[in-house]
Amino acid sequence: MKPLLTTAALAVVAFTVSICSAQETKHSFLACGSHTYIMGEDGKPSWTYPANTRDGYVLEDGTLILTLTKSGKHKGGAVVSIAPDGSESLIWKGTQSEVNSAQPTKEGNFVITEAGNNPRLLEVTPAGKVLVEFPLACQQGNHHMQTRMARKLDDGTFLAPHLLDFAVYHYGADGKVLGKLDTTAAGDPDHKIHTWPFTAIRHGEGQTLVCCTHSNRVVDFDSEGKIVWTLTNDDLPGDWLQDPCGAQLLPNGNLVITSYAGGRKDRNAPKLFEVTRDKKVVWQFADGQGHGIHHFQIITTNGKKVAGPANK
Repeated sequence: MKPLLTTAALAVVAFTVSICSAQETKHSFLACGSHTYIMGEDGKPSWTYPANTRDGYVLEDGTLILTLTKSGKHKGGAVVSIAPDGSESLIWKGTQSEVNSAQPTKEGNFVITEAGNNPRLLEVTPAGKVLVEFPLACQQGNHHMQTRMARKLDDGTFLAPHLLDFAVYHYGADGKVLGKLDTTAAGDPDHKIHTWPFTAIRHGEGQTLVCCTHSNRVVDFDSEGKIVWTLTNDDLPGDWLQDPCGAQLLPNGNLVITSYAGGRKDRNAPKLFEVTRDKKVVWQFADGQGHGIHHFQIITTNGKKVAGPANK
């Protein structure tokens, strides 16, 4: 991807990268959070953006789609598009408390969630025309903890993780609830363990990988809703799952996970790491900073562009 050396790059981020040079796997990636940037495979940022972001995508032509955290400029959050030449355009201005995700669809539209008194999912065109709109069946008392990474599936239905409802909801195109995956920890009906679903990735034959933030676990449901795979810190070299918000399933079947709280207590803790299905760590990234990565997209691996739309 061509570096986007725009005026946004004036927001310089100082990185102390501690990626092990002996790693055979090297990735470049887009990082979203309090610091927004593209990190090269060489461990150096090629582009930065001066705003806090919730989610982001790099499209095939190099265009970036960023979900902006609410701010003085965008009091309800926003979704913007940044072209390869650096020009920025507004896709959606939030109308409630927050905009938490914006997924590009194969049709060229965007799936957006708004949190607030009337939480809702929308599918809009690049010009902001609403094509789909329906209310989300999540709790309304805590806006920030309503929903996160909603995604449109290949069949035209939608997945939306609802944090304080401890479930990933499956919606039809008309907003009807078709089903849900309960992320409640076994033997914990009172939800003392905060298995809040954050990112839900549909893959394989109806399987769904779910990052359960705050409980520091990632689970994989089969098509019948049974948990068939779990990753916790007991499976890793250390306490690397520290508020695992985002994840991306790579074409080779490996999973990359971000720990949003990684670095707060231990500055050398990985911000991102890649594991195989048998839980072997094959890549990790740490930058010595206290701020975390909220979500991300792996762009290249060992010099080659990651094929297909990002499954994240």
